[in-house]
Amino acid sequence: MSGRFSRTIYVGNLPSDIREGEVEDLFYKYGRILDIELKIPPRPPCYCFVEFENARDAEDAIKGRDGYNFDGCRLRVELAHGGRGQSSSDRRGGYGGGGGGRHGISRHSEFRVIVRGLPSSASWQDLKDHMRKAGEVCFAEVSRDSDGAFGIVDYTNYEDMKYSIRKLDDSEFRNPWTRAYIRVKRYEGTPSRSHSSSRSRSKSPRRNRRARSRSISGSPNGK
Repeated sequence: MSGRFSRTIYVGNLPSDIREGEVEDLFYKYGRILDIELKIPPRPPCYCFVEFENARDAEDAIKGRDGYNFDGCRLRVELAHGGRGQSSSDRRGGYGGGGGGRHGISRHSEFRVIVRGLPSSASWQDLKDHMRKAGEVCFAEVSRDSDGAFGIVDYTNYEDMKYSIRKLDDSEFRNPWTRAYIRVKRYEGTPSRSHSSSRSRSKSPRRNRRARSRSISGSPNGK
């Protein structure tokens, strides 16, 4: 699995009027930020993905900001692509193996499908929840190319993978904001790399931080 997966975090339960600069203000102290992808669905809460320069910074950000009270919203912070750091919310259960992966760490397998037709608001958590109707999922991620959002899902065994194609191809995918009919096929190669880039690059840390426009209070444990 690419090292990028281990240094990108998912930040959930953000307020609906969040701005990218405010996300950067929340996380810049943990390390150099390479990428911020802010998702604003039709209905709150919003969420985003933050990529750090290295995995240690991502772990520090999880420990420091998971459960943090931001403008009245308690943030959910975890690894973005199927795993968790050792954050204060680990007691909620990790991602991997349909929720049963040891230490919450995901793993790849050769039993892989590609899911097309996902709505733009789909997250890897939504995808995992839908696809595990067919069997034990050990990895899931959502990406985007010129055809729109798509998902990659790994099952722990061949039978579950084949069953997912029969059961979930042309099934209705739902999340809190939208629904769509998806196509599920066996993965046979690398999807197009012409990924749309709604992301904005942060080339270097800002020297002068702007004043925060929000009231930010620490989590109960002082983080």
